[in-house]
Amino acid sequence: MPQRATGGQDARSTPGRPGSVLSGLGGGPAGGTRAERLAAALGERIDALGLRAGDPVGTLESLREETGYAYATVSEAVRVLRDRGVLEIRPGRGGGLFVADRGPVVRLRHTLLDVREEPATVADAIELRDHLELLVDLGAARCRTDADVAELRVLLERLRAAPDWDAFMRANWALHERIALICPNRMAAAVYTGTLGHLGAASSRSADDAETAGRYRAERCEVHAALVEAVAAGDEEAVRAAVARHNATT
Repeated sequence: MPQRATGGQDARSTPGRPGSVLSGLGGGPAGGTRAERLAAALGERIDALGLRAGDPVGTLESLREETGYAYATVSEAVRVLRDRGVLEIRPGRGGGLFVADRGPVVRLRHTLLDVREEPATVADAIELRDHLELLVDLGAARCRTDADVAELRVLLERLRAAPDWDAFMRANWALHERIALICPNRMAAAVYTGTLGHLGAASSRSADDAETAGRYRAERCEVHAALVEAVAAGDEEAVRAAVARHNATT
């Protein structure tokens, strides 16, 4: 006879539905929260079925019905996969969940999620940092001094000259921290710098080959050079354009 979950449990059994959400979706890791296990299992299923970018995966409602998990759990699992660049969420009629385009730059961005902290925490930091980027950078453009600009250019050269991936990522965070130091909105700057602390805890191991990593580094140097020069010139339109490019290819 079907049993409903009690005591706050959100996994249930019904006729035709496995008692464990993972038994229907793949193995998944034994540890972690339900959302993390579901995210891992969904990722495994996408790989096992050979789904490609743009292929439909379902909807939040269809996954909730299939798994028996609460809407909040399914939503969190989907958010984790979205932030890892695995899923794309399309709203509106004909929308739903689709396999995201996981090109080389996207995959490199999500090596940031291979961290000592919870992946969801780092994903949250990336999202918050992206939202604060424009506010912080515009503030810096309005208040920069010649001394600030000189230091930003030194840090930019350090980014370009970084001998390896670890050094490149450290130089990246240092440049952003220095920009935040110029911003007059100290509350925004403090929160922004706090997100960099989470990202700085990331393992810098890249899942891609050296050639791809080299292309990514070259592109990021160009993006940061444009940002530094826009801040140096106090050109707010150029700052907006640089931030848009920065956030699109992080």
